[in-house]
Amino acid sequence: MNKKVTIIGAGNVGATVADVVAKKNIVNEVVLIDIKPNFAEGKALDIWESSHINYFDTKVKGYTDDYSKTADSDVVVITSGVPRKPGMSRDDLIGINAKIMKEVSQKAFEYSPNAKFIIVANPLDVMTYTAYLATGLPRTQVFGMAGVLDTARFEAFIAEALNVSPKDVKAMLLGGHGDTMVPLPRLTSVSGIPLPELMDPETIQQLVERTKKGGGEIVKLLGTSAWYAPGAAAAEMVEAVVLNSHRVLPVCVMLDGEYGQHNVALGVPVKLGYNGIEEIIDLKLLPDEMALMETSANHVKSVMKVLDDLKLF
Repeated sequence: MNKKVTIIGAGNVGATVADVVAKKNIVNEVVLIDIKPNFAEGKALDIWESSHINYFDTKVKGYTDDYSKTADSDVVVITSGVPRKPGMSRDDLIGINAKIMKEVSQKAFEYSPNAKFIIVANPLDVMTYTAYLATGLPRTQVFGMAGVLDTARFEAFIAEALNVSPKDVKAMLLGGHGDTMVPLPRLTSVSGIPLPELMDPETIQQLVERTKKGGGEIVKLLGTSAWYAPGAAAAEMVEAVVLNSHRVLPVCVMLDGEYGQHNVALGVPVKLGYNGIEEIIDLKLLPDEMALMETSANHVKSVMKVLDDLKLF
């Protein structure tokens, strides 16, 4: 079976997704699309020229705004959007990126109506909602990448603090992407050992706070957003879908009663396979955890309201 992945937006994150997916050698073709002339073509060629060195057969191709080349994709990853600039309000950012998301997701849907859409553009939760509305697909086929990245950061910080391999750390995290995310230390472990048995509460809280501000920490250091970890996180989701591996991963999805929430895109654990989201896992949260989840949901809903006020749909 010929497997194909399209990545819309050939910037740092999009190109990293393409590079990591190609190296995994799990699909036959990766297509990069960008609006900037020759940009996707150049990125794709650069990645393809590493095929012998990195030992992969995945064909990597780039095109300038030609969505016909994306036809029959199994997965579409959307990274398109602009970063927030000085003087730009949150509402301004949503207005610009929502219009971009609506346009590119509808174009991609036209050629790949059965694809699973993985949203990476920011603000993540509301962009997932935008793509969900724009494509008209069921929530099982349109979902966002945030939880995979956020848990990876939490796991990396824990591994560093305990001087253990990050491979042995398994974290759980819910909620929106940003300051209102809900890390769950009691459901986080190192080789099955609960984190609270290995680390004092104050240190855990410090790592939780660092995770919440993980993206901002990168911005302060680089002057721009991260791309290696976000790109790798999106590629992990692509892998779970194309290999039908039934991975349990934290994913941003529209909720319909789970965690007591309706019509809001939030990060929760799901089972991910070729059909997209196969199951949403509704954890039994403690009262204080549920309160944090409610706070996170209310924050995301306030951002989603900005999109509703734009009347794009």
